[in-house]
Order: sequence, then C-alpha cells, then structure tokens
Amino acid sequence: MGICSSCDSTRVATAKLILQDGRLQEYPYPVKVSYVLQKNPMCFICNSDEMDFDDVVSALSDDEELQPGQLYFALPLSWLKHPLKAEEMAALAVKASSALMKSNEKCGCRQKTVSPLMFSPEEPRRKKTAAGGTGRRGKPRKFEAMLNGIPE
Repeated sequence: MGICSSCDSTRVATAKLILQDGRLQEYPYPVKVSYVLQKNPMCFICNSDEMDFDDVVSALSDDEELQPGQLYFALPLSWLKHPLKAEEMAALAVKASSALMKSNEKCGCRQKTVSPLMFSPEEPRRKKTAAGGTGRRGKPRKFEAMLNGIPE
C-alpha cells in the first residue's frame, strides 16, 4: 500500500482573477480591489456572479475584498456601465475556461473529461443474437465523438 494524493485534496480555495490578456491571478487570501488595481490601473474588477448579458457591468469598490472561491474579471474601463452583449459574455467564459485549464496543467493535474459518443449513422442498431453478439459477425459497433471533451 502507498500514499495516494491528489492536487484537488491539497489545493487551497483561491480568489481567481481573469486578466484582460487571459492570464489567471490567484489569491489564497482575501485581497482588496485597490491592491489589485495598483497592478492593473487601466481596468476595473467585477464579480462573475454579478454579470448578466444585456445588463450593465458594475465595478467592485476599491475597499471590497476578492474572496477565495470566487471568480472575478479585470475588464477595460470602457466596459464600465456598459450593457454586456451575449457575444462578450461568451468570449469571457471561453477566456476564463482557458485560463483555468492552463492553471490545472501547471500543477500537474490531469483534467478528467467526458467525451460524448454517438452511433455512426451508417451503422444501424441491431438486436443481440442469442449468442450475445451484435448480429454482425462479431464486429464491434463504431462510435464517433461528436463534441469536445467536457471538464468535470
């Protein structure tokens, strides 16, 4: 028997900030927005939970703290009080997903993925024979992935 460890079991919850260039900054402790803005003066910080498309994007105040377990975005000042379009929201989601995947790769984690499978159209389903085969002279069915992997 040996010791089994996983990076999920040792990982500390962090406040995750997605920067304008797609990089991820993590803070394992509450940090004030004013501190983050010192390094990123041409942007404002917003909480991802407070974002909806066709609704204005609001900035967190300087004295608020980024909380571990939350996801935040650093957005350009031109987006302040600007209704967020569905396309912009989708682009932010892709940027966050990419940054989070890169973060998992750095720690050596292998992300679990699920690849949906579908029967190939040229291969109709057949009933199993009494011998338990597929009814096609023992040939296995062909499966084809129709979508990309989905992180769990």
